[in-house]
Amino acid sequence: MTTLEDCRALDAQDPLRSLRDQFTLPDGVIYLDGNSLGVLPKAAPARIAQVVAEEWGQGLIRSWNTASWFDLPQRLGDKVARLIGAAPGEVVCTDSTSVNLYKVLFAALSQQKDSGRKLVISERSNFPTDLYIAESLCRERGFTLKLIEANELQGPGSVLTDEVAVLMLTHVNYRTGAMHDMKATTAAAHAAGALTVWDLAHSAGAVPVALNESNADYAIGCGYKYLNGGPGAPAFVWVHTRHAGKFEQPLSGWWGHAAPFEFTPHYRPAPGVGRYLCGTQPIIALAGLECGLDTVLAAEAFDGGKGGMAALRAKSLALTDLFIALVEERCAGQGLSLVTPREHARRGSQVCLSRSEGAYAIVQALIARGVIGDYRAGDSQMPDILRFGFTPLYLGFEDVWNSVEHLVQVLEAGEWQREEFNRKNAVT
Repeated sequence: MTTLEDCRALDAQDPLRSLRDQFTLPDGVIYLDGNSLGVLPKAAPARIAQVVAEEWGQGLIRSWNTASWFDLPQRLGDKVARLIGAAPGEVVCTDSTSVNLYKVLFAALSQQKDSGRKLVISERSNFPTDLYIAESLCRERGFTLKLIEANELQGPGSVLTDEVAVLMLTHVNYRTGAMHDMKATTAAAHAAGALTVWDLAHSAGAVPVALNESNADYAIGCGYKYLNGGPGAPAFVWVHTRHAGKFEQPLSGWWGHAAPFEFTPHYRPAPGVGRYLCGTQPIIALAGLECGLDTVLAAEAFDGGKGGMAALRAKSLALTDLFIALVEERCAGQGLSLVTPREHARRGSQVCLSRSEGAYAIVQALIARGVIGDYRAGDSQMPDILRFGFTPLYLGFEDVWNSVEHLVQVLEAGEWQREEFNRKNAVT
């Protein structure tokens, strides 16, 4: 059995251990929820204060030029591109994940409007906002949303028929941590004549992504999870160059105009992905996001300047392997079942456990002890989930051992049965 001393030895040998120093981490907390909200980069408060006090306070409107506010969405987009297998000039950081999904799905449906294809396919267990946006757009545009299980995408009975216009998937499932093979799935969709829309909310900064190599069509993603951009940080949008200059997104605001300061009465879209911008950009929030992106890109030093994702992925898999092994060794007989795939190629950077009773309360008891994970409610087809995210930038192997030790104590002492841990909070 792996011991605490073994984990400390692994931390001592970890080449990425210095990356933890980039973050403000509260004493006594083991943070296993970076897949919902990344921790605070130490550089962020000073940078945001500088934007407020100097660039806004002193520079005023001049800072659009003197502080280079105007091109922040593109400059940050180029940083994101290094993490998701895209090229410079192909990504912009802007708006929210939901708004960006609306833009790209609208564009994809417009591209297919004369094809006779009327189905949008997505997983039943996809993140709800994706399904809500798709449901609304399909209703407005005359398409039908069909929800499937992941295993229906491959094999002789595949749902990818000549009726499918768009396949819309989240690369890493938010609830289970299961990861799609993007390249193979995109190829299957293209072979059937469908376009792909990928949600990278639980991928960007967590697992290697190769959008161009996979020949994907459209992708969006989140700035406040593994990218550490702060609560509600701007999201990002990527469109393959073969589509970017051909199709207009529906929110044709002035920032996406080819020449916004000409102030002409009629819209003329900017070239490429620039047309996926909409209104005036949230500069303070973008400044915070840049600090978060820089914490991830700091890992480039450990994999030859390739974005840092190979080095981060290796540590992520080691952390999640250890967590799975320790839970199965030390919590045997406690009713926990592994939901996340064991296979590395199918696992994101989180581990999800299910339990028929008390999942929410167990998470709350752990949080009271300083081990912060989260809970996702089940339904008739899926159990309640205890969800633990592993961000290799700031987590170590001793953190994993200690988190399982707390879990053992919560289960063996029945702490989770206490009344205060069974009262539902507004945010779970």
